[in-house]
Amino acid sequence: MESFHVAGFLLVIFLFLVPLFHGAPAPRTERTEDGSEIWGYVEVRPKAHMFWWYYRSPYIAQDSNKPRPIILWLQGGPGASGVGIGNFEEIGPLDNYLKPRNSTWLKHADLLFVDNPVGTGYSFVEDTKLFVKTDDEAAADLTKLLIEVFNRNENLQKSSLYIIAESYGGRYAVTLGLSALKAIEAGKLQLKLGGIALGDSWISPEDFVFSWGPLLKDVSRIGSNGLKQSNILAKQIKQQIDAGKFVEATDSWNELENVIDASSNSVDFYNFLQDSGIDHMSLTASEKSRQIAMRRYSKYLNSFRPTADGDGDLDSLMNGAIKKKLKIPENVQWGRQSDLVFNAQEGDFMRPRINEVDELLEKGVNITIYNGQLDLICATKGTEAWVEKLRWDGMQTFLSMNRSPIFCNGENTTKGFIKSYKNLHFYWILGAGHFVPVDQPCVALNMVGHITQSTDASK
Repeated sequence: MESFHVAGFLLVIFLFLVPLFHGAPAPRTERTEDGSEIWGYVEVRPKAHMFWWYYRSPYIAQDSNKPRPIILWLQGGPGASGVGIGNFEEIGPLDNYLKPRNSTWLKHADLLFVDNPVGTGYSFVEDTKLFVKTDDEAAADLTKLLIEVFNRNENLQKSSLYIIAESYGGRYAVTLGLSALKAIEAGKLQLKLGGIALGDSWISPEDFVFSWGPLLKDVSRIGSNGLKQSNILAKQIKQQIDAGKFVEATDSWNELENVIDASSNSVDFYNFLQDSGIDHMSLTASEKSRQIAMRRYSKYLNSFRPTADGDGDLDSLMNGAIKKKLKIPENVQWGRQSDLVFNAQEGDFMRPRINEVDELLEKGVNITIYNGQLDLICATKGTEAWVEKLRWDGMQTFLSMNRSPIFCNGENTTKGFIKSYKNLHFYWILGAGHFVPVDQPCVALNMVGHITQSTDASK
């Protein structure tokens, strides 16, 4: 969802956005001399190559009696690069300027980034027919990657894997969770699944589109006419989803975003307190349908870049120093977001994934849901709506419980709230938009410590 408003994109900047490579196979595995970083490609299907990058935490002491936590970070989109965005702009050890990040999640776990699905970031295909069309197909590829990476490394097998996702990545997380469990039970995958966390995740499109109009009306961002138009389109989307017309629902979703944009004077879909900052007068109608999404997404993340020497441009970094370090094949060009990967999944984009969350809960998997208060695209109001639809047997008790406040760094200021019952945990994070680790790094880091069972969630 991070680049998320890309329905209807055409074949724009084809080679730049979707790496295609013909020739010798990509290098399999590389590592630093001290073994603190390992990376490489896995051919998840013939001619479909997925890139991964593993960081070993320098903050965690080796304890043979306690599993070493590993976080697998899954970016959204579909088609946004976790190796680039999640790593350098959110939770990795270095920022866009290659300066140390004080709030890196390495303080609580090892980190594993992937460019998923194939065709995203450094991952590439040798034939565009190999793009995945569904979340389940993406999960199958990710499971193959885990088999190749974990089954070949006994040290990793002793660890606990926590799948933490953002935006559309939440759909990959729940489908991967089920696929990985099946492979573990069949003896094909050697790892321990510690839990799954869904950050501002696009689990139930229907509930999100119904939340947009009322939320924006309540905060005075749209008026009565905008609310009326939004509700009409939301009902249309629900009818299309109920009828299994998911491509049509994606088109209607795109239309609804345009209505919200016009009614709100271009509210930022990632933080409803901000404007998207798009100069509509400079765009033709055709350009709007292709470019607004990426401009919104890029502007929001760019606004949080640290002040430092140099321009901190992620595209330049990933296609320059990082590409050279990682020995990426020369013909592979990194892109922040692949519109072609998104378009390949337009038939699955509006399909709900609530049942998968239910199934994971019933299997006893620890599920954490966290949401930024100021997010619109995956609004907390919509997240609460789909959570209330869960049929898990602990749901009624969970809903009846009170929330506990969250603080950070010893301050008395309320930073959020948490509610937990058995294996379901929900964080309401105040002052954060769609990108919680960027907006509230201290709270996010403490939350990760709780997820990986190394700190108290309320501190």
